Amino acid sequence: MRSKTYNDIEGNPENMNPNFLQRRIYDRGESLGKLLARPFYTFASLEAAGGILILLAAACALIWVNSGLTELYEHLWNIHASIGVNGFVLDHSLHFWINDGLMAVFFFVVGLEIKREILVGELTSFRKAALPVAGAVGGMVVPALIYLAFNQADQPVKGWGIPMATDIAFVMGAITLLGPRAPHSLGVFLAALAIADDLGAVLVIALFYTANISADHLALAAILLLIMVVVNFLGFRRPLPYVILGAFVWLFVHLSGVHSTVAGVLVAMTFPARSRYDTDTFLGRVRRVLEDFECGGKCGYSMYTNEEHQSAVRKLESLCVSVDPPLQRVEHLMHPWAVFLIMPLFALANAGVTLDWSTIKDSFQNPISLGIMLGLFFGKQIGVTLAAWLAARSGLAELPRGVTFRQIYGGSVLCGIGFTMSLFIASLAFDASSLLDTAKVGIFVGSLVSFVVGYVILYVGSSGAWGTSDSK
Repeated sequence: MRSKTYNDIEGNPENMNPNFLQRRIYDRGESLGKLLARPFYTFASLEAAGGILILLAAACALIWVNSGLTELYEHLWNIHASIGVNGFVLDHSLHFWINDGLMAVFFFVVGLEIKREILVGELTSFRKAALPVAGAVGGMVVPALIYLAFNQADQPVKGWGIPMATDIAFVMGAITLLGPRAPHSLGVFLAALAIADDLGAVLVIALFYTANISADHLALAAILLLIMVVVNFLGFRRPLPYVILGAFVWLFVHLSGVHSTVAGVLVAMTFPARSRYDTDTFLGRVRRVLEDFECGGKCGYSMYTNEEHQSAVRKLESLCVSVDPPLQRVEHLMHPWAVFLIMPLFALANAGVTLDWSTIKDSFQNPISLGIMLGLFFGKQIGVTLAAWLAARSGLAELPRGVTFRQIYGGSVLCGIGFTMSLFIASLAFDASSLLDTAKVGIFVGSLVSFVVGYVILYVGSSGAWGTSDSK
């Protein structure tokens, strides 16, 4: 049907009414807005978008450092920022606020994902959780053992946790790029494995990468967490009290000596997962509100002129908030910030390392970088595949429908993409810049090789070279 032009409107007095003109202006503005925003929404909807942004941020850091502007790069992250009241001030560098502040928010989102998976996802029962949890444990133990086989000295030995990590953003990005060649159930398995791996990383950080512990501050954090559990039990569903108390939990955990990112996961576990209304109650109340909306007088185009419509819309908004579990609502709100801001910013602040041919050549002879590379590439594929095979053969778990062990093996190679999580643990393990730079080279090489080889294995395997697959 042909849309009305200006001449149509001018020639027909009925089309000159305010409601019609207002609708035309609104529709045109909405269409222009959608047109301008469409590329951003399309990119953000891709599962691989987070991995792409992290990769671009890391590449930017590498180019920055290797372009002769190293001092500017280091100076930027050493700029101090302070926050405090009544004489109590936290004065730290931007690098601290990113690694200990924003990364605590990231681990908070990870904690929400872990709790959701335990309640309604792939970790709800022992049998469902056994395969990804076994794979995660194997994928942490074997890489650590490989690293320790190359590093026995006091300082280098602290890096044993570096090859244990798996970067979920890059792994899921690789699965997305494979499209129908990777079964959906394989992606679910790898996502659950990466979440279990993140939980293991939190435990490792809390237990092994913590300096002197202040029992008093740790006790205060525990008391606040207990209060949050009680508040949840009493039925408080608004996020604000949990956010305020959670900020103080972060502060006391930081002052206790335990790495403050652990606070993010602990706070997430106290968030309420139950909604105020069940779906039947919600549906009945929404129907009544919609009836009020429909009978709210003459339907005009503008909400400003109809108080009944305004009241009905506010009631609908309140009902939608009440039926949406706070845990799910906050996770959906925070996930884009974690994926599109926090992780790329972390990569930008931590991926900067001087690279030249001699550095890369020396990395294949340095026990630290060699242990990380071999741990990520060989350790992950051996640990994940062997542990998953043992769990399935023993009857404790079963393979996801339509997934073969060959595809499990291909996915286990992808788990060697440690990258941001490995960089994070490396920053905790090594204070000396020379050791940290060596570790970064090992992380880059190990993650890159794991991505390329894992992608090729799954791509070739789905084309029929290894037999049947449900992706066909």
